[in-house]
Amino acid sequence: MSISVTGNDFNLQTAHTSYLMGVLENGEIGQYYYGPRLGDKVNTADFRHREFRSITPTLTAEQPEVTMSMIKQEYPSYGHGDFRYPAYQVTYDNGARISEFVYQNYEIVDGKPKLGALPSASADADDKHVQTLRIHLLEKQSGLQLTLNYSVFEDEDVIVRSTKFENKGETKIKLNAALSASVDFSDDQYDMIQLSGAWARERHLYRRPLTRGVQAISSTRDASSAQQSPFLALARKQTTDQNGDVYGFNLVYSGNFLAQVEVDSYNVTRMTMGINPFEFGWQLKAHTQFQTPEVMMTFASDGFNGMSHQFQRFLTNHLISKRWVKEPRPILINNWEATYFDFNEQKLLAIAKSAKSLGIELFVLDDGWFGKRNDDNSSLGDWQVNLAKLPNGLSGLANKIHDLGLQFGLWFEPEMISKESKLYAAHPDWAIHVPDRRMTPARNQFVLDFSRQEVIDYLFDQMAAAIRETRLDYIKWDMNRHITEMFSLALSADQQEELPHRYILGVYQLYERLTSAFPDVLFESCSSGGGRFDAGMLYYAPQTWTSDDTDAIERLKIQWGTSMIYPLSTMGAHVSAVPNHQDRRVTSLATRAAVAYFGVLGYELDISKMSPAEKTTVVDQIKFYKQYRPLFQQGTFIRLQSPYDGDGNVTSWMVVSDDQKTAIAGRYQVLAEPNPAYRRLKFAGLNPDFLYTVDGVDGEFSGRQLMNAGIFIPELFAERGDNRDRTFDFHADLYVVHAK
Repeated sequence: MSISVTGNDFNLQTAHTSYLMGVLENGEIGQYYYGPRLGDKVNTADFRHREFRSITPTLTAEQPEVTMSMIKQEYPSYGHGDFRYPAYQVTYDNGARISEFVYQNYEIVDGKPKLGALPSASADADDKHVQTLRIHLLEKQSGLQLTLNYSVFEDEDVIVRSTKFENKGETKIKLNAALSASVDFSDDQYDMIQLSGAWARERHLYRRPLTRGVQAISSTRDASSAQQSPFLALARKQTTDQNGDVYGFNLVYSGNFLAQVEVDSYNVTRMTMGINPFEFGWQLKAHTQFQTPEVMMTFASDGFNGMSHQFQRFLTNHLISKRWVKEPRPILINNWEATYFDFNEQKLLAIAKSAKSLGIELFVLDDGWFGKRNDDNSSLGDWQVNLAKLPNGLSGLANKIHDLGLQFGLWFEPEMISKESKLYAAHPDWAIHVPDRRMTPARNQFVLDFSRQEVIDYLFDQMAAAIRETRLDYIKWDMNRHITEMFSLALSADQQEELPHRYILGVYQLYERLTSAFPDVLFESCSSGGGRFDAGMLYYAPQTWTSDDTDAIERLKIQWGTSMIYPLSTMGAHVSAVPNHQDRRVTSLATRAAVAYFGVLGYELDISKMSPAEKTTVVDQIKFYKQYRPLFQQGTFIRLQSPYDGDGNVTSWMVVSDDQKTAIAGRYQVLAEPNPAYRRLKFAGLNPDFLYTVDGVDGEFSGRQLMNAGIFIPELFAERGDNRDRTFDFHADLYVVHAK
């Protein structure tokens, strides 16, 4: 079994890791160890050594050697001698903020139950490789109960943590902070890895050594955000993609978050993660409870690729909807960059007919189909068809699309409202704003108050009607601005700090209702591209628009960073027009496709205006992708050469089938070089004893040779070659590998 208990000590084991903890002298839970598996028999007494330290608060006068500032803790509090940042803070009815939780009991259940209103991992009770531990502690003075939840996913080497506060007393309690997880490490010899960026350059990888004090990433946008991803890793200095120790943490949440690392004066490292305490407060009335989101955490000894594979297997097996997780994702055409707001039925059908002839499977109508939406100034919230553009209505267009043999998809931005809309005229109070204060515009739109049930009910009815009318196959759910002037006219004064979390719960509720009512509609989440690419969204929408930046070269860094956590089946990746609409770069159709293959392939350009030669190229691309779609969408993705290393001129990666018989590697060179050194490409993830062929390369190779020696990469152009009239910048090569 993955969880064992000896006395007051708890041993959580996955296939390759151990997590040890036990009850401390003060009744709280102490942390002993997290790392490579130690086995069933562990001398936990060795973790409980105590020594006296001068000028340090002690637990009691009779126990001068027990100092909380020296002890690794499982869910640390503040106020009893530990001056590091705590995992939670509570204000009681008398204004006190000191808690004294004492261990009561534990329970172990097979499988992993869901968390109710929050997206969460799951496993059936008959899954003997997953167990859940609940440790109950009680604050006797107030009647506040704290439950620490741990679910151990043995096969994926992942432990999922969360916390629940339950007020069993008779007085109201305020939660000022309630993080999901805290882990104390014995030393500070780690680099902190984060994924940061902005619109059109999401999830770039940053690595920095830890130093004393606090280093953190966070979001206060009420979205996980393009600026910071709710992910953090701690890696040993020598760790690479292929080798070395790394701890990874990822929050299953889509709102404000904090991921913080604090190194104290003893060089002990504390990692905490959860809902951002800034702009957070929760009124915990008598006999109510508060559940924190889940944190996925994993340890790998085989580098960042190992960490990524564990996260990706976990998301695939236990979080993404089983309805979609193995379903081949359709190749789509989206009209946005082809037409923007300027379209009619005739223009859309021309694109759709061309798409069908090329082998595309899904037509997606983006922004502009509703209300009086001819630009971004109006109509958000009015989800009725714009008959001036589509005189035969949505159903008329949808029927024609379906008759072509294509699936039909629609764009929605349900969380937003325009001042120029029927909805705002009828319900101005539904917009989030502070009365008698200036409203800050962004993209000429404002945010609906998703803490109000009537808002969610209205949007469900509007979207459900469109789904039924069109027999809809796909929804692109966009969210193009963050909340400013956080205030709800529906909440009392003492509840206003609850709005950020209540908003996200409302978003989850609408997703839950729609996906339950229409289980065969494929949802793709979007937030100005990848501004809300997180595990919370993936629970409902199994794929995400990775970035509005469709330039193949920029996508190398974006897709590389995204792959640190998420599987290829979750990444929308499109071939778009050139010059690229985000950076004006011109790349070949081949290079654009060679990057977009490593994700869920789509096209976002006016294919009806392509030349015959370009259309022939697209037909070949789509045939190739369909042939290897199971590999691209479900294979094991391995990063080989990073765009963040050195000058970043070369990036390479590959995807390998489960049976290791087929693989495809992509090698991308940003700029051609004069007189380059000899180059080789080393593969990974193959069977060392298999014999392979590589398309375009003479001979046969053992897997061992391909992984250790690699293959020779010729220079892009020869000094005496005949191709002096073309550029070799922005070049891509694909290598298809087959076992004999």
